[in-house]
Amino acid sequence: MKQTGLFFGSFNPIHTGHLMIANYIREFHALDEIWFVVTPQNPTKAPQALAAAGHRLTMTQEAVKPYPKFRVCDIEFSLPQPAYTIHTLDSLRKRYPQRSFSLLIGSDNWYQLPQWKDAARLRTDYRIWVYPRFGFDLPERPPHPYTHFTDAPRIEISSTFIRQAIAAHKAIDCFIPPEVYHYIKKHNLYQGLPVR
Repeated sequence: MKQTGLFFGSFNPIHTGHLMIANYIREFHALDEIWFVVTPQNPTKAPQALAAAGHRLTMTQEAVKPYPKFRVCDIEFSLPQPAYTIHTLDSLRKRYPQRSFSLLIGSDNWYQLPQWKDAARLRTDYRIWVYPRFGFDLPERPPHPYTHFTDAPRIEISSTFIRQAIAAHKAIDCFIPPEVYHYIKKHNLYQGLPVR
């Protein structure tokens, strides 16, 4: 079975931090591929802060083109909304029975996991890789057998920072893949956001 890690996100926009974390977990934890699962509408985020789902999907596709072990997954575009993670995982498992899927999440989301839909089944039916985030230190050992803590570098680039920098007309092309930077410029994305 191909070991496939799923990196969920709004990717609003995708940035180099996402790619670095995915690369580390794939290389150091024997995963065959990482799929970037673009979420059309995250119920925890204000819709007005999100670029159109089609733009975010295209930017993510552009970002992963140079990396043969990365793919973009748009399955949530065809699922009922909101698309809960457990439903997406179950749908992928049915669609790709030759793959074993695991979930990649930051330590901030790991602490919120008990509030997720069917959290208990998430922990028992799927392997979870947890990467560190500043301000959300992890205990010494994972409390569940299918949960693994990874020593991936703590990368504190955020999509919020990228959007605010673009709105403030800052040159942030080192923080996002060149193809994504050019796409944002071409389509004039994030220009009208308030700068906080």
